[in-house]
Amino acid sequence: MPEFIDRAQLHAKAGNGGAGAVSFRREPYVDKGGPDGGDGGDGGSVYLITSLRLNSLVGFRDHPHRKAEDGGHGSGKKKRGAKGSDSLVEVPVGTVVRSLEGDLIADLGHHGAKVCVARGGRGGKGNAGFLSNKRRAPDFAEQGELGEELWFDLELKLVADIALVGLPNVGKSSIMSVVSRAKPKIGDYPFTTLIPSLGVVTIGSDTDKTELVVADVPGLIEGASDGKGLGLEFLRHVERSKVLALVVDASESMDISIAEQAAVVLDELRAYLEDLSERPLVLVANKIDLLDEKDRVLEELEGLAQDIGAFRSVMVSAITRVGVDQLVVAMFDARSVSQSTDTSHFEEVIYRPLPEKEFKVEKVDEGRFVISGRDALRAVRLSDLSSYAAQAVLQRRLEKVGVIKVLKRLGVKEGDEVSVGDVSFTYEESM
Repeated sequence: MPEFIDRAQLHAKAGNGGAGAVSFRREPYVDKGGPDGGDGGDGGSVYLITSLRLNSLVGFRDHPHRKAEDGGHGSGKKKRGAKGSDSLVEVPVGTVVRSLEGDLIADLGHHGAKVCVARGGRGGKGNAGFLSNKRRAPDFAEQGELGEELWFDLELKLVADIALVGLPNVGKSSIMSVVSRAKPKIGDYPFTTLIPSLGVVTIGSDTDKTELVVADVPGLIEGASDGKGLGLEFLRHVERSKVLALVVDASESMDISIAEQAAVVLDELRAYLEDLSERPLVLVANKIDLLDEKDRVLEELEGLAQDIGAFRSVMVSAITRVGVDQLVVAMFDARSVSQSTDTSHFEEVIYRPLPEKEFKVEKVDEGRFVISGRDALRAVRLSDLSSYAAQAVLQRRLEKVGVIKVLKRLGVKEGDEVSVGDVSFTYEESM
């Protein structure tokens, strides 16, 4: 069985923008040709896109790094550099993306959901882009912007139509094996299921068939919502299921009654799922092949179903397959009811980058200031800051985005050191 990993990290490195070119027209019989340096190409971005081919984050465990292509450099004759290719990274449906600080970036619960997690750097302007009436021969260009480089925490919450829940060893994996095409590991001991597994249940003909996805969730124990046993590691895989199938052991092999089994599981689910009562619940009594008094258990099961508000109750034997067809029908009926109401148990979050004009100015020491932010960093990425014309462009850029105004508000004085990225300069009142 493939390894199941539902927590991993991602290192996303977007492509750097290509550098603009410094070039002048050099043609026969053309005296003093003007600047014709082309712009650099934009760097590629890193996107996450959900795929039905994957059901685990195992691909990120040993190989968390994903990188997009850098943009090409500009060249003479105003030739623009090529755009870097984006990196499209497939993740399972149900992947949640968070920053390392725990901030929610994206919740990808639908097939084909796509989110940009690292933006490619913009290409730098060539010297042709700095031509003006006052600047007829600009001898500098713009370096490409660096692509974003970020770490993220990834977490997988399985998306299934039906979640099989119950105490350990009640036969959930056995039921899964007879209602779907899944082949879970099965054994007669507690906590056989150490990882959740998915199966597909199909009814109808090849030309007119209907499918639903069933998740076999590891056994819950009392205190699971507080982290006991397998606890919260697997409770989250119940979160997005449209229907819950509560499996109880109807045989005498359990030390507690079916009502007590249901109470333990439902108490843990209620502590974790606020909207539990809004989802259809199918009550499944398994191992009836081991019963001598089926009528008594049937009466007890019907009373329990009424008490807990179950959509339907079914008695089955996963070993002899008695009642399996009725269970499949109950599952599809319950799924239809959930679809006719609200089938969305989460809100898909779209990643929204910070506004372009946002920057931050910090006074880190007496006479020393540090500026961060995308536009501020772009302002200083000029190829030759020893050029007087380039310094004039830098000054206007910093003033345009509001940096100079904030520096003055923080008390900057003549001669103070100001750092933006890897560039430092001395502040002058003329700025």
